Amino acid sequence: MRSIRFILLLVLITGLAGCSSKFKTYNGPEVTRVAVWKDARVMKLYHHDKVLEEYEIDLGFAPSGHKQFEGDGKTPEGRYLIDRRNPKSSFHLSIGISYPNADDIAAARAAGKSPGGDIFIHGESKLFGPKDWTWGCIAVTNREMEWIYAMVRNGTVIDIYP
Repeated sequence: MRSIRFILLLVLITGLAGCSSKFKTYNGPEVTRVAVWKDARVMKLYHHDKVLEEYEIDLGFAPSGHKQFEGDGKTPEGRYLIDRRNPKSSFHLSIGISYPNADDIAAARAAGKSPGGDIFIHGESKLFGPKDWTWGCIAVTNREMEWIYAMVRNGTVIDIYP
C-alpha cells in the first residue's frame, strides 16, 4: 500500500512538473512579421496583415533614437530578422534580432566605436526595475515570452519603428 501511494505521488508530481514547462507548442497561423513601435511600447505579431498577438514592451534604458554603438542603451530601429534562439537565456527565454547589419557596423566604425550586438526579445529579469531597463533589447513578461518563443520562427522579419 505504501509503495502504491509513493508511485501515485511520483506520477502526480511528474505530471504537474510537465504543466509548468516554459516550452509551449503553437499550432496556429504562421507569424510572418513582428512589428515594434518603440514610442508606444507595443509589439505585434502578424500573420500577413492580421494581428495575432499584441504585447506591451520595455526597451533599452535610453530608448529614443536608433542604436548607434555598444552600451548606448538604445533599441535598434529598422528591418531585421529573427536569427537565433536561446532556451537558456538569463532572461527566461529569448529570440535574437539580426542587429547589427552592414549599415549599423559602418556607422559605428565611422564613429570609432563597436556597434554591439546580442539584441534579443526576452523575458523579464527580477534584477531590474519595471520600465525600460534593458541594454537595448525588447522585454516582455516571462509568460508572454513563452508564447512568443513558440510562435516566432527563425527567419521571421522584425520591423522596429521609432
